[in-house]
Amino acid sequence: MGWLDKLGLKKKEKLDKGVEKSREGLLQKLGKTLAGKDTVDAAVLDELEEILISSDVGVKTTIEIIDRIERRVAEDKYLSQDELNQILREEIIALLKENRSDQPAEFDADFENKPHVILIVGVNGVGKTTTIGKLAYLYKQTGKFVMLGAADTFRAAAVDQLKIWSERADVPIIQQGQNADPAAVAYDTVAAAKSRDADVALIDTAGRLHNKKSLMDELGKIKRVMGKVVDGAPHEVILVLDASTGQNAMQQAKAFTEVVDITGLVLTKLDGTAKGGIVIGISNELSVPVKYIGVGEQIEDLQVFDREAFVNALFGAEI
Repeated sequence: MGWLDKLGLKKKEKLDKGVEKSREGLLQKLGKTLAGKDTVDAAVLDELEEILISSDVGVKTTIEIIDRIERRVAEDKYLSQDELNQILREEIIALLKENRSDQPAEFDADFENKPHVILIVGVNGVGKTTTIGKLAYLYKQTGKFVMLGAADTFRAAAVDQLKIWSERADVPIIQQGQNADPAAVAYDTVAAAKSRDADVALIDTAGRLHNKKSLMDELGKIKRVMGKVVDGAPHEVILVLDASTGQNAMQQAKAFTEVVDITGLVLTKLDGTAKGGIVIGISNELSVPVKYIGVGEQIEDLQVFDREAFVNALFGAEI
């Protein structure tokens, strides 16, 4: 049995544990709403709407889910509690965006470009540096040659933190210290990755969002200089969000999508929050796929997002 197979055996257990707080809150509320009911009427749907909103699914996405359920209830006339749960799961899965096949999420996947350059963005404190370290580790476990670029030169601790993660993951890092030009670091990283025949280059960026124009200018410059070294770079722009912040994560996501083309999302800290519903709302509202979720503190506790597995874990049952 290979390393990934062994990891896969633990994946479901980790996912179930990671969304435990969200699942307990959601199922408890659903149980109270549907207890003793023999039909799904307007009152039940109103309560279901409140439950989804309070679970941080978001108003817009909740309305879409309720509208879908209303249409199916009208067709099926009578629904039991189990049938409603089934429909709810199916409609949520349908709303979640699938990972794009041209940007594979699996760590052992082959990339069209070499090096495959991934730009990581997100505000400070969301687990951005930790996510980069975990990504590097998981890619390396499948035999990929990975390099890191410390282009978050604005914050003193950022470079040092990424250096620690490079040591944990046992991958090389390109860094020039605090206050260096982020674009220069990104350029050097991609150039080094190309010359050393690396498979993946992960580039950290500053977590500033208070001045969108400055952020846009900086990210634009980083993208331009990387594209001079490797055609099409960056090939992915991944936004890291802290799931435990709920609707604040949604606002951050919307702000970043205004200044940069996000190709995928990472939701961290799911294991420490009851706000797991935010995963559904963000993916649906932004039309951006969730690529990875963080379900623990260990270096291997970053999972490729599987929308069916996630929804089944959230509702405590398989479809």
